[in-house]
Amino acid sequence: MNSPMDGEDQAHILVVDDDSRLRDLLTRFLSENGFRVTAAGDAADARRKLAAIEYDLIVLDVMMPGETGFELTRSMRQTRDLPILLLTAMGEVEDRIEGLETGADDYLTKPFEPRELLLRIRTILRRTRIAPGMQEATSRVTFGPYIYDRTDAELTKDGSAVHLTESEALLLGCFAQTPGRTLSREDLVARNAVNGHERTVDVQINRLRRKIEKDPKFPRFLQTVRGKGYVLKANTVDS
Repeated sequence: MNSPMDGEDQAHILVVDDDSRLRDLLTRFLSENGFRVTAAGDAADARRKLAAIEYDLIVLDVMMPGETGFELTRSMRQTRDLPILLLTAMGEVEDRIEGLETGADDYLTKPFEPRELLLRIRTILRRTRIAPGMQEATSRVTFGPYIYDRTDAELTKDGSAVHLTESEALLLGCFAQTPGRTLSREDLVARNAVNGHERTVDVQINRLRRKIEKDPKFPRFLQTVRGKGYVLKANTVDS
């Protein structure tokens, strides 16, 4: 049995899949790797469990009878910021884009290697669960009322935390490493700031803008450089 990594000790994961065999396999695998796991057979079952218990992450199948994983994700994003990793047999770029547009943190295509699922879960949890006492003084990037801590990947607005999904944190972190520098779509994919294809860049840029811009259609901070890419306009960078 493997031990959970720092900052994710006893994270509680809700596995939602109508395939009982896969659901049982995932439950056993994640439990053996140090997580608390609860399973649900469909979206309705998941909603009942979500109403009763607080979870740290959901592993959610897309194609289910009744309410789909896409629909459940879209609905949840209206009321909560719980991290969501989608599982689906649909591997086309358009399907990945739709999954990200619903607000999911990550997207894994079936069949998948269990170790890759574990790695993705741990990556998400590192960004969304910070162990007490682990924060350290670090360089910060300030833009408007926002401060982005580049080491802890934390965004605050006027002192209050702003939740970022895994994808949003990766993207903003990439821009924050080189504020004022224009990054092309190719740059962002090469730096692993975007999960997937270059065609998903615009989708994720728009999602991030909805978090940090007063009017995403007329961005003040994360600006488009026509024909070149995007740039983060920062006020200050503190070392």
